[in-house]
Amino acid sequence: MRRALVVVDGQESTKELVREAGELAAGVEAELLLLHVTSEQEFADREEALANIAGFDATYGIEQAKEGATQFAREVGRESLSDGVDFEAIGRIGNEVNEILTAAEDRDCDHVFVQGRQRSPTGKALFGDRAQKVALDFEGPVTILTA
Repeated sequence: MRRALVVVDGQESTKELVREAGELAAGVEAELLLLHVTSEQEFADREEALANIAGFDATYGIEQAKEGATQFAREVGRESLSDGVDFEAIGRIGNEVNEILTAAEDRDCDHVFVQGRQRSPTGKALFGDRAQKVALDFEGPVTILTA
């Protein structure tokens, strides 16, 4: 492992995923990237909510949303990783699976860490599963943590 991408989301167990990935990356002196993806729907909802605040003149756009996603990943890293474990935080906007795979490719990552969701086989068949899609489409090892 040279460069690992860890997908950070709002679930509390994400911190455990980040800690584990950080320990592994530090052990083999690999670079560690933490990625948070804000969906297009979340972006639109936040944009609309801010537009509806009376007297709120600031604009909320893609760059602010990316910075917010980056800041979220940075905060999770600071809370979860031991001192001395370096990482880079990345924020993206869009389809989560596509953005994970694109970020991994753009940054030449050779390992992805992602949290799985507990779903029934029927639920996976009907709605898909982020971890499953990443594992199937990423051309390298994928570590999946289930809560």
